[in-house]
Amino acid sequence: MSNSSSITQFLLLAFADRWELQLLHFWLFLGISLAALLGNGLIITTIACDHHLHTPMYFFLLNLSLLDLGSISTTVPKAMANSLWDTREISYLECAAQLFFFLLFISAECSLLTVMSYDRYVAICKPLHYGTLLGSRACVHMAAAAWGSGFLHALLHTANTFSLPLCQGNVLDQFFCEIPQILKLSCSHSYLRELGLLVLSSLLVFGCFVFIVVSYVQIFRAVLRILSEQGRHKAFSTCLPHLAVVSLFVTTGIFTYMKPLSISSPSLNLVVSFLYSVVPPVVNPFIYSMRNQELKGALWKLLEYVLLQINNVPIILNGLPGYLRKRQD
Repeated sequence: MSNSSSITQFLLLAFADRWELQLLHFWLFLGISLAALLGNGLIITTIACDHHLHTPMYFFLLNLSLLDLGSISTTVPKAMANSLWDTREISYLECAAQLFFFLLFISAECSLLTVMSYDRYVAICKPLHYGTLLGSRACVHMAAAAWGSGFLHALLHTANTFSLPLCQGNVLDQFFCEIPQILKLSCSHSYLRELGLLVLSSLLVFGCFVFIVVSYVQIFRAVLRILSEQGRHKAFSTCLPHLAVVSLFVTTGIFTYMKPLSISSPSLNLVVSFLYSVVPPVVNPFIYSMRNQELKGALWKLLEYVLLQINNVPIILNGLPGYLRKRQD
């Protein structure tokens, strides 16, 4: 193939040679997709329906769930279809669209995670200024900036990547279209321009990560001054999982795009990409909601209402935790 104009499709990474194993991968990805859809969908619905949760923190959490749903819906369904139908093909236009939307969602998520760390920093370290610094208009502007930066970042990288001449075949060693895999197919030094953009993007992402870490350090310092042991435990049990997921997302993402070709292999590429593209959308709903009593209470209230509408049978609340019964008063 002489250049990219002669390429009409790419071949994605096959998970296994036997169809039985391909089917196993299909069911695995189906379970992952359903878990992400259920978790993020419940968070979106609960926050949208309960006016008690119309606060900056939950507004940003709703946007995070939307981004998680978008990112996992961009990559996993195609991998599921290929496993089910025992094929590896993805068209040129499908690949470009997949890359664009995936970059949009993960770039916007990185920006939004930075905003969310700032929200928690102001809430805990500067509570008297919270209403001024994070009013409704400021929150909308921050969320819009996260989505807008993701759009511009995705547009820039997608246009630049697919403008490169490709002459090294059409095989991608990944289960979705990813910039490093496409750059391997380039046949000119023009790929250095995209490589430079990747370095710049990685530096910006690393800057966001440093901001997040510094924010959490300030939060931990403020938490240590709390006299209540229960309060300290609640804050640490909430913040540490957040920081762990953010660290996994950022470090594996930067490693994917910046790792040298000498240590690249299909198995390593698959594991690292899985960690930053599939794991966060699945675990984020549980990390951000499992220890949030207010969100869990609103969720139970929503589920009770839905079941009452469907079955018209009241739910016995005596067995529920006390904080859930209080929300019914």
